[in-house]
Amino acid sequence: MSRCIMVQGTMSGAGKSLLVTALCRIFRQDGLKVAPFKSQNMALNSYITRDGLEMGRAQVAQAEAAGREPDVRMNPILLKPSSDTGSQLIVNGRVRGQYAARDYFAMKKTLVPDIERAYRSLMEENDVIVIEGAGSPAEINLKADDIVNMGLAKLVDAPVLLVGDIDRGGVFAQLYGTVSLLEEEERARIVGMVINKFRGDVSLLEPGLQMLREKTGVPVLGVVPYGQWDIDDEDSLAPRLNQTRAERPVDIAVIRLPRISNFTDFAPLESHPALGVRYVASSQQLGSPDLVILPGTKSTMQDLLWLRSCGLEAAIQKLAANGIPVLGICGGYQMLGVSISDPDGVEEKGTLSGLGLLPCHTVFAPHKTRTRMQADVLAAPFAGARADGYEIHMGCTSRTGGAPFSRLHTGAEDGAVQGLVFGTYLHGLFDTADMTDHLAKWLLQRKGLPVTWAPSMDRTAYKEEQYDQLAASVRAALDMPAIYRAMEEYSHE
Repeated sequence: MSRCIMVQGTMSGAGKSLLVTALCRIFRQDGLKVAPFKSQNMALNSYITRDGLEMGRAQVAQAEAAGREPDVRMNPILLKPSSDTGSQLIVNGRVRGQYAARDYFAMKKTLVPDIERAYRSLMEENDVIVIEGAGSPAEINLKADDIVNMGLAKLVDAPVLLVGDIDRGGVFAQLYGTVSLLEEEERARIVGMVINKFRGDVSLLEPGLQMLREKTGVPVLGVVPYGQWDIDDEDSLAPRLNQTRAERPVDIAVIRLPRISNFTDFAPLESHPALGVRYVASSQQLGSPDLVILPGTKSTMQDLLWLRSCGLEAAIQKLAANGIPVLGICGGYQMLGVSISDPDGVEEKGTLSGLGLLPCHTVFAPHKTRTRMQADVLAAPFAGARADGYEIHMGCTSRTGGAPFSRLHTGAEDGAVQGLVFGTYLHGLFDTADMTDHLAKWLLQRKGLPVTWAPSMDRTAYKEEQYDQLAASVRAALDMPAIYRAMEEYSHE
């Protein structure tokens, strides 16, 4: 007998992803085989599965919490915004094309069979599916063709938990207003409400909880405390991107590009005791860091033009000329080269000069590289470190001088090095403690500081700890017996 529970929110950033992650862990701890599912995700943080398919990072974290290998069926539709009005559409892990918002809205119902096939096949293999919605179910302009909130709940006959974020204020209005805007059939699916990110004495909320129950007829099944769990974020609402000060011995400045992607690459650095990671969006914020990182981006050429227009390009070039190390990953690596050409109009069509800090030329092509990859780092400061990551990019980069950054286990060379400027296509570069510790040791020695910390914990073991801590906090806050009863009532043979 298979069961499911769906988590919807009053808004983006209400904590749906984190709650789904916690539930996946809790059900796993309870001895159940569980998988996450999100029919449609919009995010620039993506991941490549072992079979070379692309999916959203949030479902990867949820799969890890569930003790499962990430599977593209857990996120059959991924939208990667490339402009304010358009996105790259990825279906079942493969690029389907570039769509303006209006065009995608008109055709998205045709993707329902893909959603249903992915969901049904997961149902056949698992005891529980934990489903994540997107945004809010009360977006009146989107309800008619909804495939991710109540439309999906009806399609798969799922009970719903509605989550509100008290940290932003107005949580009672959020929850009451959302329930009130739903149709009667949709309201009937809500088996409980959850208040998320609470700081303080829960007993002080009781009058509000009682009124909420009376006005909506829906029980409040938990008040989840605010927590500082180090779980991968999926999009630009991530609080970590607001970190603008480094309070540790080493100052690392990550450029906050307008369409920054895969900033989860830097989570291992953020958790290292010697490394202070901050995100900067202006030359005034940049200052004189110990390392500058140009991250990945969904729109390399547009973000390069932004870098140029706001003065950050000149500031980075000046720092590099003064001996400050610069590292570019994926799109950031492409920007550091001499030129970027787009003959087929994959992004912008035409050619742009890069920062000129690496002897490389990039040519975009319609084909998207998607592959997991292991590598041995060759660049002198990190020589001997092992990297285990993935490539996900449009186009190819040729090196005309300098040296390679790493040697892939396929035998091919990756990236480029010239002086203290480094470029690589490898996302997940720091997921091995080996590479993170090499970087920290080198930067500390450059500053004349002692290397005093213990070797970093294996990244997998560290994440397992974080999932357990998250699950313990959420389990203590939720009425899990009521959630199990609701799932039983909606269970399917």
